[in-house]
Amino acid sequence: MKNLIRTISIICILLIASCSKNQDVLTVYMPSEYIWLFKSGLISKFEADNDVKVKGIYFEGSSKIVVRLSLEKEYPKADIVMGLNQVSFLEADKLNLLEPYRPATYTKIKAPGNTISPEFKATMFDFGGLAFIYDPEKIKIPLKSFEDITKLKKSIVMPDPRTSTTGQDFLFWTIAVYGNNWLDYWKRLKGAIITITPDWNSCFAKFETGEAAMMVSYASDEAFSIYTYKSDKYKVFIPEEGGYMEIEANALVRKKDINDKARKFIDFCLTDEVQQAIPLNNWMMPVTDVKLPEVFKYYRNPEKYKHIPNEELAADLQIWMNKWTELMTY
Repeated sequence: MKNLIRTISIICILLIASCSKNQDVLTVYMPSEYIWLFKSGLISKFEADNDVKVKGIYFEGSSKIVVRLSLEKEYPKADIVMGLNQVSFLEADKLNLLEPYRPATYTKIKAPGNTISPEFKATMFDFGGLAFIYDPEKIKIPLKSFEDITKLKKSIVMPDPRTSTTGQDFLFWTIAVYGNNWLDYWKRLKGAIITITPDWNSCFAKFETGEAAMMVSYASDEAFSIYTYKSDKYKVFIPEEGGYMEIEANALVRKKDINDKARKFIDFCLTDEVQQAIPLNNWMMPVTDVKLPEVFKYYRNPEKYKHIPNEELAADLQIWMNKWTELMTY
């Protein structure tokens, strides 16, 4: 009996010792749609290769991530932030929330246009172009330019730039095209808009039920429709003035002690296996030169992208939002 008790005691001690071994934990703040990284098994592979546990904390939009980071600035809980767009990156950078890090394989980034941060305070993860999608049964006129859209009386549904990243980027797109005359364009466009919704999902719901003939969306929509529904019922239109690029980027959270495995995670996001998974999971374009799925031959990549520099966006964002709100609510 004593031997049995002694044996059980030894086993218990070994189990306790095993459990007490501290495994590194990386906390990652990310948009809710990034859950595919866990479901695909990619995170599990990173965990196994680096002897680390990755804890994902999800948010509805990158702006809410920045709010949380700012509240935790003195005692940061996150190691990494994913899915920053240009606006949320600028907000985080202004608050000094991000730690610069140039990935070991940064030269693999081949995406056109803005890299979001030349100093690598954030690293591009994927990108996608804005576009209009429309029902060709309802819109019969030829579409070439932004001005053609103004001729579509009460036909367009779009997300609100005050509450939606897609809506905000559409506003930026028109500013990038029209410059100081952007507000005049919106005066002409106003008559074509049937309603403005809080977000992309509610916008698409109205479009899909036939309440509108056109909506502001993404250049990957036709590829998504063919892949998911085996149909190209809706068409994609990008005005001849050029497209507008939406960027998503990852960054290290600034803190006293940065886990080296957090840097490895940023590197991991640029590996071929992760980048190849982006098109059919996030429905965005990879930033490295990996082979695209066959269905992405239907991705509408414009010949040129319009862009607003970080400095101009940071200086004029609130002015633009105020002017847009005044015009569209009265």
